[in-house]
Amino acid sequence: MEEISEAPQTLREWERVAAHSHITGLGLEDLKAKPIAAGMVGQAEAREAAGIIVDMIKKGKFAGRSILLAGPPGTGKTAIAIAIAKELGRDVPFMPFAGSEIYSAEIKKTEFLTQTLRKAIGLRVHEMRRIYEGEVKELRIDQEPHPYNPYTKVPVGGTIKLATKDATKQLKMDQAFAISLIKQGVETGDIVQIDADSGRVAKVGRSREVAEKEKADLTTVQPVDVPSGPVLKNKEFIYPMTLHELDVAQSRAGVSMFSLFFGGEERKEISSEVRAGVDEMVRKWVEEGRAEFLPGVVFIDECSMLDIETFSFLGRGMEQELAPIVIFATNRGLTSVRGTDLKAPHGMPLDLLDRLLIIATKPYTREEILEILRIRAKAEKITLAPEALEYLADIGSQASLRYAVQLLAPASEVAAAEKSKKVTKAHIERAKELFIDVRRSVDYLREFEEKMLK
Repeated sequence: MEEISEAPQTLREWERVAAHSHITGLGLEDLKAKPIAAGMVGQAEAREAAGIIVDMIKKGKFAGRSILLAGPPGTGKTAIAIAIAKELGRDVPFMPFAGSEIYSAEIKKTEFLTQTLRKAIGLRVHEMRRIYEGEVKELRIDQEPHPYNPYTKVPVGGTIKLATKDATKQLKMDQAFAISLIKQGVETGDIVQIDADSGRVAKVGRSREVAEKEKADLTTVQPVDVPSGPVLKNKEFIYPMTLHELDVAQSRAGVSMFSLFFGGEERKEISSEVRAGVDEMVRKWVEEGRAEFLPGVVFIDECSMLDIETFSFLGRGMEQELAPIVIFATNRGLTSVRGTDLKAPHGMPLDLLDRLLIIATKPYTREEILEILRIRAKAEKITLAPEALEYLADIGSQASLRYAVQLLAPASEVAAAEKSKKVTKAHIERAKELFIDVRRSVDYLREFEEKMLK
């Protein structure tokens, strides 16, 4: 017997809580760090230093410079880098990668770095277009029998009537235009935009008045207000893109059949002539007022993994006219520069270190760890009992903040198995027994050292 069930009223969006989902900015007020703000806790000096750098970037005073975030593991280096990108603006590109990624790429190191740098150079292109815009009041598509199959019909043209709050216009369309309307599922009551020069059609959404009359499901229908003014108007469109996207479009070197159909990206080398042509085209756009630059952020974690050749290339790349903001991060002290026998602070050449603004991050206090755990529990939608939060803060101060944060998810699963709505201290203790920290792991290895493989 077939079963019938009611559909949910709203569609639940797919959620993924990343390690820094809660970060929305640096949490500053007049370049002074608030104790808890924008998802950030503590690290007042580092955040204030980052705030000064953000101001310098916005004023165009940071060309040819870079930043180094140095501090022990788990002190918020990645969080500060993400917060800097958030402070710079919504369309600002943020390109993170680990130092070890450069050695696993299918292309040369210099090409990998060049593509990464150009992916972090944003461009906001302004374009004025003649647009027919309005609500579809009438739509008639003429059809004729297919020349090779008389049992099917194909569109050959038709008419469309568009209306704004102030005007109405009827347009005649050809076969290609009719096919485009059918493909996008345009019908009466939709708000559409039609490029007068290219004939490109864009379905903006459903008229708000029509959607309310039809009692449409707003989770699947985008209600839009009917535009005002004439139907045919000059309208500015803004397209955010990166220099790398323009490079690929000019060379077609990075496009494969797989990427066209499935959205993947195949990295291939792009010639310097193509990039020079793109740079010249972009400069012309900027001079004409058709575009503006958005200097993005390249965040290089584990920068001590980079070798001397990579550091040399990055040092030259930072001095170029079109260069993003490069943020290095490391938790290493005095160590060897990869590719040499020399030892240097943070494993970086001294000549490059002299050109960096270094921001130090410090270990969190117990009170700061407690606040971070409270924020993370809220982000992961986990309800903690007060004694459980205090116990987790003790674990974070004794072991590490990361270990305490990692215990949140397994402890919530233990609580769910016991049908408890809150995570208690007992649930944290159970998770702690099952998942050991680094110190207990070392003790375990020492205890059974003779039985371990060497």
